[in-house]
Amino acid sequence: MNDEKLKILKMIEDGIITAEEGSKLLNALAESADLPTAAKKNESGNAKWLRVKVLSTENGVKTKVNVNVPVALVETGLKIGKRFDKNVEDSLKDVDLNEILEMIKNGAEGKIVEVESDNGDIVEVYVE
Repeated sequence: MNDEKLKILKMIEDGIITAEEGSKLLNALAESADLPTAAKKNESGNAKWLRVKVLSTENGVKTKVNVNVPVALVETGLKIGKRFDKNVEDSLKDVDLNEILEMIKNGAEGKIVEVESDNGDIVEVYVE
């Protein structure tokens, strides 16, 4: 079993995402494996990934979650990323997902979103 599948299963186990959301991500990963190689590679020949990092501190315990999603699945990844924390979802209400998708289609790379909630949780979204 590859690392991405294990991370998704761990997120379900930890209650970060629902089983239904996990199932959608697992199906999307399987579908991305069937995409033509050219659809998964950037100009340098490397696969492009959407990387979502969540840093949270609750009751003095620091939690770090990294989720890597193929760019081909970026829309689903952004929707799932918003669900890590209800406060983050509120913080992202002003973020235009269509604008982010357009940026990625136009070749944007690096950090494209950084959100910090009132309780200090941080969500960062990168394209690499």
